[in-house]
Amino acid sequence: MIQIKGLVKNYGLNPVLRGIDLHIHQGEFVTLVGSNGAGKTTLLRIVATLQKPTDGEVKIGGWLLPTYSDRVRKHIGLVSHQALLYGDLTAAENLTFFAKLYRLDHPEDRVAQALKDVGLAARQRDAVSTFSRGMVQRLTIARATLHEPDVLLLDEPYTGLDQDAAR
Repeated sequence: MIQIKGLVKNYGLNPVLRGIDLHIHQGEFVTLVGSNGAGKTTLLRIVATLQKPTDGEVKIGGWLLPTYSDRVRKHIGLVSHQALLYGDLTAAENLTFFAKLYRLDHPEDRVAQALKDVGLAARQRDAVSTFSRGMVQRLTIARATLHEPDVLLLDEPYTGLDQDAAR
C-alpha cells in the first residue's frame, strides 16, 4: 500500500530525512516514534502529498508521488497539527464542503453519521470558531475519515482531546 525507498528531505542545507525505507501493507498499523524535530511530521506530510521530497521514491497504492498526487489524495485521510477546517462555517458545513470535494454519494447522511461518531451531532449548526481545541480535533478526525480513506495518517491525533473523547 505504501512504499518508500531512499526518501530524503532537506530544508536548505539541513537534512531532515536521510534515506528512509519503509513498506506498509494494507491493513497494517505503523507508529512513528521519535523526539521533536526527528522528521515524523515531515514524513507524514510527504506521504499526504503536502510536501515534495528532495530525493527518493514514495508510492501509495502503486502510484508514484508527487507525479500522481491528485489521484492519490482521494485515498488519504489526514489529521495533522493544522485542523484544515473553516472557522466561519458550521461543523456540518465544513464536512459537507469536504464531502462534495470527495464527490461522496449521499453527503448529508455521511456528514450526519460522522458528526454522531465524534460526538458533535448536537453542535452541527455551530460555527467551528466557537469550538474548544478538543472539539476542533474531533471534527478534524471526522473530516479525515469522512470519505473512508484507504490510508489514514494521524499526526498527534490525541492533541486537545480529553480522556472520554480519546476513546
